[in-house]
Amino acid sequence: MLHNPLAGSLKLNDAAWLLADHYRTPMQVGVLATFTVPEDQPDFVAELVRSWREVRTFESPYDLRLRMAPVPHWVKVPAERIDLDYHLRHSALPSPGTQRELGVLISRLHSTPLDRRYPLWECTVIEGLEENRWSLYLKAHHSQIDGVGGVRLMRRILSVDPDQRDMLPPWAIGTHGRDQSGQEQHERPRSRSLEKARPRQSVLGGVRALAGTSTEVGGALVRTYAESLTGWASKERAVPFRAPRTLFNGRIQAPRRFATQTYEMDRLKAVAERTDSSLNDVFLALVGGAVRSYLEEHDALPHDPLIANVPVSVRPEDGRVQVGNAISFLYASLGTDVADPVERIAAVHASTARGKERLPDVGAGAMDLYTAALMAPFLAQAVLVGGVANPACNIVVSNVPGARETRYFNGSRLDEMYPISLLFHGQALNITAVSYDGTFNIGFTGCRDSVPSLQRIAVRTGEELEAMEAALGLDRTHDGPAAEASAG
Repeated sequence: MLHNPLAGSLKLNDAAWLLADHYRTPMQVGVLATFTVPEDQPDFVAELVRSWREVRTFESPYDLRLRMAPVPHWVKVPAERIDLDYHLRHSALPSPGTQRELGVLISRLHSTPLDRRYPLWECTVIEGLEENRWSLYLKAHHSQIDGVGGVRLMRRILSVDPDQRDMLPPWAIGTHGRDQSGQEQHERPRSRSLEKARPRQSVLGGVRALAGTSTEVGGALVRTYAESLTGWASKERAVPFRAPRTLFNGRIQAPRRFATQTYEMDRLKAVAERTDSSLNDVFLALVGGAVRSYLEEHDALPHDPLIANVPVSVRPEDGRVQVGNAISFLYASLGTDVADPVERIAAVHASTARGKERLPDVGAGAMDLYTAALMAPFLAQAVLVGGVANPACNIVVSNVPGARETRYFNGSRLDEMYPISLLFHGQALNITAVSYDGTFNIGFTGCRDSVPSLQRIAVRTGEELEAMEAALGLDRTHDGPAAEASAG
């Protein structure tokens, strides 16, 4: 199997997202970035779109088109054959241009599947947002990019310099071209990097290493599914296919809802420090509390705790971006059976610790095999009987670290950035967060029919954070949520 990201066959885990693709369950992800228009440039957005339409240079993955035969693979499309007028869209919000109007538009844009006759991406520039702001919505297929890869790609597209101008649009940057600073990113030759990383070993040593890796991967899978099949699972041992059925776990339809919330990062860090837990534990407990309240309102809260599928990045820490996915997954309790917010954090912390213990300590190739084997039953259920059989988990919850410093595009300051994710049959709700410049930005993606009033879940995360702070005696001197957007 070829692994050249510019052309060649897809990795197994990337191809799986294509197999799960359906008009009701399009396997696409997106990002919503909102900027402030520079005060001295009232025509900034119009000029931006005009200049972008003139840039006909395309870097991967923006120049890759999918072919399914004989196996799924990417084909590099010449620049002159890419219809930029199709991929680049310019929209305006109806008055008054509030977060509600923005949420309605994003919900509709994200409901439409990507057309496989073209490279799998869309870029929409949105003007007319209140307070002299504009937004950028980027959509791509999950077979080409995961959450961490997407955030790193945004870092390449944006700049830390507020005075930088003549910046290139996203498709001219990509994962392998020059970033906005002019630095080139190249793919490291695999064989050469491996050679430098470790000494040569004998054939016998190689066989032993392979056997050890296989044992580690096999053992991790056995531990997970043995507990699932035999019923050994407990509240601390969240495993697949032991989740209670909820209103989030039926068949879904194509229309989406999208909502957002933003909190100061220091608030979540203070709770994590006081409870001796991680930021991710606090986030999962916030979600658990919000979902608990929402289900109680609908008289649909199960006795057993809801289980979340939590993506875990296994992408190298060198900051490089590659086409494709580099993630694995763990299962964790959301503590929805616990009313006390501090006790819920403890329950989530215990569960995530158990989940991390199951992850094998192996290299990237073996981790791909582990992830494929772990997710195969999940994806098979989603494609074949999702929403009918017992759910593998109740919702997907993800947390992606973002840029710590303020970013700009041609002097236009990035204010907020929200992830927009995908849904499956049997998985009607996805909650994903990304940190940025001292803020914690949460995107709520839900099936319009399965999750009515999605914004109520979003608002209740704020109520849960306040409850945590009150229970821990933390002095809350912060303002409320910086932004909220919801689909009407």
